Amino acid sequence: MLGILNINKPSNVTSRDVVSRVCHVYREATGNKLKAGHAGTLDPGATGVLIVCLGKATRLIRYIQEASKTYQGKFQLGVTSASVDLETDLVHLENPIQPRWQDIELAIPRFCGKILQKPPAYSAISIKGQRAYKLARQGISFDIKAKEVEVHRIDVHGYQYPFLELEIECGSGTYIRSLGRDLARLLQSDAVMTQLCRTAIGQFRVADAMNMDEVTIETIRAGMISPCRAVEHLPQVIVDRHQVTELQRGGFISLENSDAENVEPDNIQPSNEIMALDHSGKLVAILEPRGSKWKPLINLSAE
Repeated sequence: MLGILNINKPSNVTSRDVVSRVCHVYREATGNKLKAGHAGTLDPGATGVLIVCLGKATRLIRYIQEASKTYQGKFQLGVTSASVDLETDLVHLENPIQPRWQDIELAIPRFCGKILQKPPAYSAISIKGQRAYKLARQGISFDIKAKEVEVHRIDVHGYQYPFLELEIECGSGTYIRSLGRDLARLLQSDAVMTQLCRTAIGQFRVADAMNMDEVTIETIRAGMISPCRAVEHLPQVIVDRHQVTELQRGGFISLENSDAENVEPDNIQPSNEIMALDHSGKLVAILEPRGSKWKPLINLSAE
């Protein structure tokens, strides 16, 4: 099985639980094991788009992870917590400032573009080989360095103190909890995230996602998305059956003076990765240049 599933992860389950559910359903129905993995972890309390890649499509996970992500987050101002969400106890600030809507709007541009952000202590960041959240739960002190992330936009969707609702589009590695916390601190307050939904990863939308409790062998097959969607930003070439055979062997192919049809020839540069499709439109491989020829960086063709 080769393809992608867009699943709406419910609250109070892990991202791994979703993958395990898909694998269990497949094995129960077919008697076979299924290789699967998810692109972009969601915290257990968060909901929304979780992309599950099946079979050789797991080799495309990094492309999905690199796509921009859109979130709808709800934050409570005037409080703080060790986890920056509801996992740990809330601590109420004494006489906290109540920012005005216009104060929030004026502060938001400070958090757009490339910014330095310090992840929460309760996160999956690796600290000397251990997950930060495991150390934090044991009461072990440690420091997490700030890292550069990119935030494309932040829109205020609602504000009735102490609750603030934001829609955030950002790059990989951005912590929405930290964003809400840092915005509140700039406004001389503090905040915890009380709700989070990932509404999109690239072109994958929560409106099109399958609910986890709807996962059956029939819905897996019906909901399968072509792996081409994971790399649709790449230039394309169509390769003939002889070239497919060569790629299956891990060999190099030339796209000049061949039967290959360049779908977007003007976009293909020597430094590009490109996707190779067979004449039926199936993704065969991701190619990278080697001199005047191309070799499979990722091979998806059947043996």
